[in-house]
Amino acid sequence: MSDLKNVSIKNKRATYDYEMLDTYVAGIVLSGTEIKSLRLGKASLVDCYCYFHNHELFVRGMNISEYHWGSYNNHMPKRDRKLLLQRRELVKLERALQDKGLTVVGMKLFINERGLAKLQIGLGRGRKSYDKREYIKEKDLKREIDRVFRK
Repeated sequence: MSDLKNVSIKNKRATYDYEMLDTYVAGIVLSGTEIKSLRLGKASLVDCYCYFHNHELFVRGMNISEYHWGSYNNHMPKRDRKLLLQRRELVKLERALQDKGLTVVGMKLFINERGLAKLQIGLGRGRKSYDKREYIKEKDLKREIDRVFRK
């Protein structure tokens, strides 16, 4: 059980490409071999985003590799997966997505202390190229200040 807490897969491009306005933690509906593969850390959040279909939230583009010891009923690696949020959070997100330029992006995939797979999602606004340069400058400056004060 101790190795379950070490599973934490991050989408590093999410905070670089988007300015996060709000974050949520959602449960994921998974099949049997998906959770086994996820516990081995075989997942990727590159280019994953969330969309609404019939007032339900789904994640698209999240890749959970096939389970190595799976049989003929192994899962499809890039299928859309349903996310579980409370109704008021879903309504809030759906209203927010009506605004132009906002999107919901998967930021971090982890297994909580109860052994359940969770996806941290963020409501973000896309950054322009000059915003990305400012973000890098701020990050470098903060790193430099931390290094000076650590000595």
